[in-house]
Amino acid sequence: YLHLYRVPALHPHSHPHPPLHNVSSSNSYPHLPRKTTRHHHHGHGHGRARTISDLPDEILINILSMLPAQRDHRAMCLVSRRMNKVADPVLYKNILFDQPHHHLTFSESLLTRPRRGSLIESIRVDYPSSELSDFMHVHHSPISNRIVDPFSRTISTMSNLEHLKVSVPESLCKGIGALFDGPFDLACLKSCSLFYQCDDGGYWDLQDNIQVFSHPTLESLTIRRARLDERGFDSLEKPSETELKVLHLIECDINDDALSDILLHPEALKEISITQLEKPHPPLEESPDNIEDYILALPQHSLESIIIDFPSLRGKSALRMREFEELKTLELRDYQLFGEGSPRLHSVGFPPNLELLTFLNRVGQDDEIAELLAYTIENKMIVARSLQYMAVANEEHDLPGVIEEACSKTGFELQFG
Repeated sequence: YLHLYRVPALHPHSHPHPPLHNVSSSNSYPHLPRKTTRHHHHGHGHGRARTISDLPDEILINILSMLPAQRDHRAMCLVSRRMNKVADPVLYKNILFDQPHHHLTFSESLLTRPRRGSLIESIRVDYPSSELSDFMHVHHSPISNRIVDPFSRTISTMSNLEHLKVSVPESLCKGIGALFDGPFDLACLKSCSLFYQCDDGGYWDLQDNIQVFSHPTLESLTIRRARLDERGFDSLEKPSETELKVLHLIECDINDDALSDILLHPEALKEISITQLEKPHPPLEESPDNIEDYILALPQHSLESIIIDFPSLRGKSALRMREFEELKTLELRDYQLFGEGSPRLHSVGFPPNLELLTFLNRVGQDDEIAELLAYTIENKMIVARSLQYMAVANEEHDLPGVIEEACSKTGFELQFG
């Protein structure tokens, strides 16, 4: 329907263009006033020319949502004050604050448009410490002991926020963490990513944001470069069952007892990944040395995917994972699965429904592990009958002969690279 409407001039005091006229000849009927006829397109409408401003709000919002670029949204907002107001649900649906100044400017705009915060569904806050110091004014709330700052207070106004991604200086950690410690802030949150930049490049204290694990609607959580000691939930109030389905711990230093504590509360955690550098910096203080300590901390009844990309975790003995009945995907290193102790007194207890096993290192550098892996392939129908795919970090020509022979004998194909 856009061809039926004319956009008014951009000047705020201008009016729609005058209608086109069909003027009769000046020599015909000179005693009669000239007759003007307003042209209508396809017979629609009577009276003044129709403009885009005559459209209902719902149609205008649909038009704005189909514009491909942000600059097009801004151009449309210049058309009229009404268009500017109608554009809010589109302009503020997804927000990026990459400078503290932008964050504070938005905060000030809430004084005149307090409902604007409730329009936001997704926000990313990402700026370094060097840009924050001139704007930071932290104080304690007069009605509680909660830390209040203008940045976290702005986020608290986003009552319909579903996706939050935070990468900001550590000085904002307590303020944002307080948003998770109440029944009203961020009540619709579904996914969250947290990273607080420490001046010394160290780990931030996850205890300051621990209540994020008790959020009732949160389904996906990513924690980057955090440290958590054995306290876990250091509170008498334990959270009820939560909706958390996916947890990513990236380059974190997490105590295994604390991990067990916080994973008691998700009703049905489906996916977890724990990743760390080959040479962590700063050195780890809370993480266990043995991968089995992390495995024992995980919920067995619901997990479908486990990824542990943590080279420094050792394996004292073969893992026993038969209780993970829902597990479909497992990624780790061969020495973590089969163990490093010798002689190996028991075999791996594979999850009964495991379909994809991925080794994140070159398999078979340990001769005994190569033989155990070959045995697993040859006896797959007994020890891992649901296994369909096995991926290794080796190149195809770089596979131990005993494993090649087992694959040739059984017709089992490995995935390389």
